[in-house]
Amino acid sequence: MKRISENPVIRIFFPVVLLLMAGCSLEKKTGFNRAMQNLTAHYNILFDANEILRQKQQSYALSFIDSYNDILSVYQDTTAKSTSPDKDLEDAKQKAGKIINIKEQSHYLGDAYLVLGKADYLEGDYFDAVEFFSYVVRSFANKPKLTEEALAWKARSLIHLGQLPQAKLVIDSAIQHIVKKTPRNTITEIYAVKLQYDIDAQDYTDGEDMAVKAIKSSREKAERLRWTFILAQLQELNNKPADAYKNYTSIVNSNAPFEMAFNASLNRIRIDQNKNGIKTSRIDQLKALLNNENNKDFADQIYYQVAQQYYADKDINNAVKNYKLSVRLSRKNQNQKGLSYLRLADIFFKDKADYVSAKKYYDSTLMNLSPNYPGYQIIQKKSNNLQLLADRFGIIAREDTLQMLAKLDNKARAAKIDVLVNQEILRRQQASGPAVTTYNEQGGNGPSAETGGTFYFYNSNAVSQGYNDFKRQWGNRKLEDNWRRSNKASSEIAGGNPPNVDPDASPDQVAQNSNSMTAGAYRQQLIKNIPLTPEMMAQSNARIYNAYFDIANFYRDILADKQDAIATYELLLSRFPDTPDKPAIYYNLYRLYSDINPDKSDYYKNLILKNYADTPFAHVIINPGYASGSNDAEAILNEQYDQVYDLYSKKDYKAAISSIDDLQKRKPGNKWSAQLAYLRAISAGHMEKVDSFRNDLVKIVNEYPNDKLIVPLVKQHITYVDAHKDAMAKREFALMDKDPNEEPFVPPVNDEEQRAAIRYNNIIAEHQQEAVKQAEAYKEAQRKKEQANQLTSNKPGVDQSAKSDSGRVAPPNAKPSIFSMRDSTNYYFVINVSTGTTNLASSRFGIGQFNRANFQPGAITHQLLPIGDSTQLIYVGRFYSIGTVKDYARAIIPLMPDIMKVPKDEYSFFIITKENLDKLTSKKMLDSYIDYYQNNY
Repeated sequence: MKRISENPVIRIFFPVVLLLMAGCSLEKKTGFNRAMQNLTAHYNILFDANEILRQKQQSYALSFIDSYNDILSVYQDTTAKSTSPDKDLEDAKQKAGKIINIKEQSHYLGDAYLVLGKADYLEGDYFDAVEFFSYVVRSFANKPKLTEEALAWKARSLIHLGQLPQAKLVIDSAIQHIVKKTPRNTITEIYAVKLQYDIDAQDYTDGEDMAVKAIKSSREKAERLRWTFILAQLQELNNKPADAYKNYTSIVNSNAPFEMAFNASLNRIRIDQNKNGIKTSRIDQLKALLNNENNKDFADQIYYQVAQQYYADKDINNAVKNYKLSVRLSRKNQNQKGLSYLRLADIFFKDKADYVSAKKYYDSTLMNLSPNYPGYQIIQKKSNNLQLLADRFGIIAREDTLQMLAKLDNKARAAKIDVLVNQEILRRQQASGPAVTTYNEQGGNGPSAETGGTFYFYNSNAVSQGYNDFKRQWGNRKLEDNWRRSNKASSEIAGGNPPNVDPDASPDQVAQNSNSMTAGAYRQQLIKNIPLTPEMMAQSNARIYNAYFDIANFYRDILADKQDAIATYELLLSRFPDTPDKPAIYYNLYRLYSDINPDKSDYYKNLILKNYADTPFAHVIINPGYASGSNDAEAILNEQYDQVYDLYSKKDYKAAISSIDDLQKRKPGNKWSAQLAYLRAISAGHMEKVDSFRNDLVKIVNEYPNDKLIVPLVKQHITYVDAHKDAMAKREFALMDKDPNEEPFVPPVNDEEQRAAIRYNNIIAEHQQEAVKQAEAYKEAQRKKEQANQLTSNKPGVDQSAKSDSGRVAPPNAKPSIFSMRDSTNYYFVINVSTGTTNLASSRFGIGQFNRANFQPGAITHQLLPIGDSTQLIYVGRFYSIGTVKDYARAIIPLMPDIMKVPKDEYSFFIITKENLDKLTSKKMLDSYIDYYQNNY
C-alpha cells in the first residue's frame, strides 16, 4: 500500500483538508480528528517506521556470516550491541514516539509500541525489547493479531537473553492464540521462533516438526530455503540420513545462494561416507572439490572438513596441518577462520598440553570469530582462565606419568627414566635455541606439533609447568639429601629468590628457570616423586582426584559448559568408583542432565534416592526448599542476595540493579544493605560515566559509616578514581567489563606505574624473605633450647620423644598422626562449611572484598575445595609464618557474619599447612585433622 505522500489524489487534496482544519484542534476527541490521526499515523508515520525496520533487517541479513558447521540460526537479523545508537533505528523510535505522544486518539498506539520493541531488539537491547512487547500483550489484548506478533518477538528476545524457560511459556501462549483468522505471516513467525527455541534447547525432534510447519506457512522463498537447510541438519541429528539427504539435494538443485548449495553438497558427502563406512573416501571427495575453480573461495571450509575427518580418525598431526591450511586460505569468512583457530586451540590444549600455543590460538579465535557466534562468551572465559585448567590438566598428566613409572619393574623403570632424561636434555637445547614462531594470518609456521604430546615427560611445556608446581610447593631447593627439610635458612634457597614463586608464571618463564637444573638433578627429581609407597600413591591419587573435581566445577560454574562438566564428572566416577563423593557427583550429574537428557537425569536422581536417601542431596530432591531454609528469614535473605549476585556475576547489570532496588525497598536496612549498595554501584558503573559512579561510591560511605567490610574498600575506590579521573573520564563507562571477583576498574598501567609496581613487589618479596628467615631462626633457637633442656633438665612428666617437628611439646601419650608441623612457611586460613549443596560464590566474593581492602592485588587468593558429600573448604593464602596467618584470622573472623551467606552454625575456621591440606581427601580425614589442630595450635 502506498504512503499518503505517494497517493496522487491525496497529494492534491491533502493541502485543502489541512486548510479546512486550520483553527481546529486535533486534541479534541471528535470522529473527524480520530479519522485524521488514524490516516496520518497509519499511512505516513507507521509505514515509514516499519520500512526502516524492514530495510535494517535486510542489511543485517546481507552482512550476516553463517557458520555451516553448526545448526544455522533461524534469523539473520541479529547483531552485537553497538557502543553508539543506530541512527536509523533511533529514527524509527522517534516516529513511533510521535504516534504515542501526538496521535493518541489513533488505533495504532499498540503498533507504535511494537515498533519500539522491534527497534530495541534489532539494536541488541533485549531487556527493553521484552518490556515493550510485554506492554503490548498486556494493554492491547483486544487486538489478537498485534498480541500474537508481540508474543513471537518477545520470545525471540528472551532466547537472546538465555531465558529459555520463560521463552517456552511465551511461545506456548502464542501457539494457543493461533486461530483461523491469524495472519499467515504471524503463524510463520510463531513457528520460526519455536524452531529457534528448539535448536537452543537441543530438542531436535520437536525442532524438526517446527521446521516443517514454518516452511509450509512461509511465503518467502529465501526463508523456505534457509529453513529447509536447517530441517536437513535436524534430520541428520535425529538419525534420518535419507530425509536429510533428500532436503540437501533440494537445496543443491534450487537457486539457493552458492555458499548454502556448496555446504549442502559437503553434507551430502558426509551422509554418503557415514552410510558406506568408507572414511577415506570422504577426504578424497573433499579434496576433489578443490579442483573446481568455483570452489576457490570455499577452500577454507573444504580444508576444515578434511581436518575434521583426520581428527575423527585420531590423526592429530594431519588435522593440525589442514586446520592451518584452512586459516591460511580463509579470504572472506571470518567465522570460518575463527572456527579453525578454535579447533587448533582445543587440540593444543587438550591433545598436546601445549598451553602457550593454545592461549595464542584462543586469542586468535576471539579476534576472528563474530561475538554473535554461539559459545563466544564461553571461549572468551576459557581463554581468560586458561591457567586454572592448564594447572589441573598438568597435575593429572604429571601424576599419571609418575604412576606409570611406579608400575614398572626396576630395570624397565630405569630405562624409561633414561628416555625421559634424554628428552629433557633435548628440550633444554631447543629452549636455548631460536624462539618458536607463531602462526599468523598471512601464512607461515604455527606452534610446532612436535613441542607437545600426550605423554607427560615427552611434552616440554607440561614438564616445565610441572617443575613450576614443584617450585611453588618447595621453593628453589638445591638437589641434595634431605631436600624436603623445612628448617633451612633462607640463604640456602637457590638464587636467593623468595619461596612464593608466581603461580601464574608463563611456561616460557618456567622453562628458563628450569634450564638451570642439571640432568642429574632432573633424574633425582623424577625418582624421588615416583609413588612407590601406599602413602605416596594415595597422595598422588588425591591430587588427580582434586584436579578432576576442580576442572568439572570450573566447566560447571565458570564456563557453564554442561557437556564438558558432565564428561569430567563421569570420568571422575570411572577412575575413582569408590569415591565417598558419589552423592555429590550424582547430584551434579542429575542437575546438569536435566535440560539435556531427562532420562539420564532421572537415572542419577534415582541412584541418590535409592542408595543415599539420608544425604542432603536426597532431601533437596524430595523437598527443594530443604537447602534454602525457606522457613528461616535469614536463609531467605541469603538466597535473595545470591540471586542478585548471580545476575551481577553474569554481567546482567540492568537486572541486577532492578533486583537490588526492589530488595532494598521491600527490606530496608537489611543486614546486606551495604553490600547490596556496593553491588549496585559497580553494576551501574558499567553503564555510567565516572562522575556518576564516584557519587554512588560517596553515597555508600555516607550512608554506612560504621560498615567495616565495604566502606574501607569503597574509600580505596574513591581514592583511585580521584587519582585517575582524567583517564577514566575518557572511557565510555566508568568500569571495564572484567571478572567480578577482581577489582573492577584497573586500567592498563603506564611504564612509570609498572616500574613502581615492580619496586613495590620487590619490597614485599624482601619482607617475605625476612619473615621466613625470622621464622627459621626462631625454630633453630627453639631446637637448641630444647637440646639444652634435654641435657640439663630432670623434670619428670614430659616425654621428650613426643615433641613435634616444630619443637612444640605434644600432649603426653599422643598417638602418632599422619599430620605434622613440618611445612612451616606455607600456611592457609580455612573456612570449613558443613554443606555440600550451597553455592558459595557470593561468600567468596565477600572474602575477596576483604582481601582487596587489606592487601595488594594478588597478594593472597582464596580457593574452594570440596570434601566428601557435605563439606566445602574455602582456603585463603599463602601466608609465610604462623604469626601472619593468625593476624589474618583475627582480622577477618569478626567480619565473617557480614561475609558468609550461610547460617552461622554451618561454618567454622582453622589454620593448616599446605602439606596437611593436601592430605584432606575425605570427611574422615578432615575430622582427624580438626582433632590434631585442636591439640597442636
